[in-house]
Amino acid sequence: MIVILGAGLAGISASYHIGHSKCQIFEQHAYAGGHIHSETRDGFIWDEGPHVSFTKSEYVRDLFASSTEFVEYPVFPANYYKGSWIPHPAQTNLYAAPQEIREECVKDFLSIRESPDKADFTPANYQEWLEFAYGNTFADNFPGAYTRKYWTTEPQNLTTDWVGGRMYFPAVNDVLEGAQHPLEKSTHYITSVRYPKTGGYLSFAQKMLAEANIEYGKKVSFTSFKDRTVCFSDGTKVKFEKLISTIPLPVLIQQSDAPDVIKEAASQLSCSSVLLVNIIANHPTQRENNWIYVYDEDKYSSRINFTELLSPANGIVGKTGIQVEVYFSKYKPMKESQDEIISAVCNEMIEMGLIQTAESIESTHSKWVEWANVIFDHPRKKALGSIYNWLEQYGLVREENDLEPTTDWDQQFAKDPCIASGSLFLAGRFGQWNYFWSDDCVLRGRCLGQNAF
Repeated sequence: MIVILGAGLAGISASYHIGHSKCQIFEQHAYAGGHIHSETRDGFIWDEGPHVSFTKSEYVRDLFASSTEFVEYPVFPANYYKGSWIPHPAQTNLYAAPQEIREECVKDFLSIRESPDKADFTPANYQEWLEFAYGNTFADNFPGAYTRKYWTTEPQNLTTDWVGGRMYFPAVNDVLEGAQHPLEKSTHYITSVRYPKTGGYLSFAQKMLAEANIEYGKKVSFTSFKDRTVCFSDGTKVKFEKLISTIPLPVLIQQSDAPDVIKEAASQLSCSSVLLVNIIANHPTQRENNWIYVYDEDKYSSRINFTELLSPANGIVGKTGIQVEVYFSKYKPMKESQDEIISAVCNEMIEMGLIQTAESIESTHSKWVEWANVIFDHPRKKALGSIYNWLEQYGLVREENDLEPTTDWDQQFAKDPCIASGSLFLAGRFGQWNYFWSDDCVLRGRCLGQNAF
């Protein structure tokens, strides 16, 4: 029997693609899904953040579509900057920004693009990448500010290997035209999305979950790689011949028989936590933007979504369910109480016009998510490499580009990863410590099923 730690999407997918009859999943919570778990409260369905499917993988699209009915629609995210509403991405929609900042952004952008010193420039960190892509003014006021809120650290503390197509590197004409009027095209990498018609985002995993062997309430307390044993907090233990871990890599290593030097490497892996503030107001949605990025650094809110805009079945007609993300980490620790933050966030929603009045608020509740986003800071790659190298003696087979934050799945499936000889496998955003979305987690499980078992 193959032991799988964690019933999040990567663990579910691995079991499904290997064959549920061959796998036993151990999950610490009383439910499956991990970050795609959906909760119902006060008549609204709440996901952990604005989960939507925009995958280009036909395999994942078909798998999700065979799990549940879905709605599909174009999306129109927005940006909030000091009272102005700017279509997303802001760098090609500066016509909606205040005139003074718009002019400075365009001036700096042209200056950097026309500089002969940048012809063969390779940015050493994310700050340099932002300045090279957009100029200093835009970099500091928009993505730089957002980095400090969402990634919880300064841009120069981040690498650039995670960026890929997630940040639009604009053509000069797009910026110049977008500073005068709306472009006739969208420059965002997401133009349309799919979302389950009912049941929240978790419904996309129903086919993979069917007949899965999951034991709930099984929190890992210790893993002996030497003895090939996993111990749980309830006093039970399980022996394994082959192990797939999707739990956070620092947890797996710190609670194990790894030597101190490897535990020290695990402590160098940085991750943010998020406080989700969920608010129900007794009036319809005030804006039709599917989600909103907030750049004002005097506000807790970093990203906002409306659950009823994901699917009408997620809410109650005539009301709005607003979810606000507030991020923290070792770089940006929480200094106020959750109640103080919730109160402040409610006031921010009123100031932004997303809630009409304080009296409109029917209820609030929050959820603390300990593991939110892997932070791609400079120590990450070296620390991850040290851990992977040590785990090789216990059956981990190193894979090509396994230290990279993202995976090109077309290339991955076009070659044989040669991991069939392994007995220890890592999967998922936190298991592999990289930049995985939901489709990546599904495809990692498929990769293991096809190549390792």
